[in-house]
Amino acid sequence: MELSPAVTPRGEGEPHLHLPERRPRRTGVGRVLLRVAVVLLVAGCGVLTLLLVLSDTGITGFGVGALLALLPVFPVVAAILWLDRYEHEPPAQLVFAFVWGAFVATFVSLVLNTSSMELIRAAGGDPDSAAVLVAPVVEESTKGLAVLLLFLFRRREFDGVVDGVVYAALAGVGFAFVENVLYLGRSFADDGATVTAVTFVVRCLFSPFAHPLFTAAIGVGVGIAASRRSPVLRVLAPLAGWGVAVGLHALWNATASQGLQGFVGTYVVLQLPIFVAAVALAVAARSREGRVLRRHLAGYAQAGWVTPAEARMLASLPERARARDWAGRTLGPQARTAMRDFQELASEVAFLRDRMERGTAPADAAQSELAGLQSMWRLRRGFLPA
Repeated sequence: MELSPAVTPRGEGEPHLHLPERRPRRTGVGRVLLRVAVVLLVAGCGVLTLLLVLSDTGITGFGVGALLALLPVFPVVAAILWLDRYEHEPPAQLVFAFVWGAFVATFVSLVLNTSSMELIRAAGGDPDSAAVLVAPVVEESTKGLAVLLLFLFRRREFDGVVDGVVYAALAGVGFAFVENVLYLGRSFADDGATVTAVTFVVRCLFSPFAHPLFTAAIGVGVGIAASRRSPVLRVLAPLAGWGVAVGLHALWNATASQGLQGFVGTYVVLQLPIFVAAVALAVAARSREGRVLRRHLAGYAQAGWVTPAEARMLASLPERARARDWAGRTLGPQARTAMRDFQELASEVAFLRDRMERGTAPADAAQSELAGLQSMWRLRRGFLPA
């Protein structure tokens, strides 16, 4: 990587050039109204979803279903966030993806899926066919919309495939949580504890990653679009991801209609290999992020913004953890926080430089890069012993 003279330190100590501070974003009336509309939409769908689920499960069934459905959420979310260790996404956007899947996608899917079943029944068809023909299209479209909205309105925080997978999978987790509350609560209210236990095993132990896995395909497509300049690819990649998500979801629902024996057989032969392949793809995407960091941090080290030792540390997740521990033991919690922020900002600046080289960065990317490098220089003072 070659850096322009504008981002090259001169001499020893802090760079002798004036770097512009990040200017706060102006929040226009339109943007404020959009945020209010989104909050009202999510809240309204949340209330309506709660009422629909309660009407189907009763209070006791809802309580049992919510408790059991919550159990797989924590390990699945932890696994998803494990992929995002080089540059953590803003918590507000992670929460948005989850609640969009839990409330908006669930409510819209409940309404449209139920309506489609009634229409198919009225036409003399099999209403169960909606689970294969309608539900995958509706549910993947509504979950995937969370990823698309983040890509369109939070473009600065959307670097590539890993970000897309994280946002999409969290939307899938939110959707799966509420859906599991419904199925578990209904089974407890209608059939008792034994059937509920079987439902829990099938939905929460055998397939906790099902919905996150389906929607992750959309995240891959949007992530590819975020990292490419080709207008054709930026349209086709998300559409292809959506098609894969719908296909996987339809296949999954079709196997569920074959009974427990058919479900287990198809799960082992088909679904498990797909899951392994998806994990391998996600890990490969994160490994690519490591290579991007190594390449661009080496350029910053050559220009004098970081030391070679810091560049090596910043490109290695184990070394990052050891550096945070060292800072905490040496100078205390504040130094550990400064080291963590230093690492996060280094990733942000390196990924921004990568987008600048690809031609997908925002217009003020150069200014943001300079401001980020200056902030890194200041953060260093918080963890280096005097």
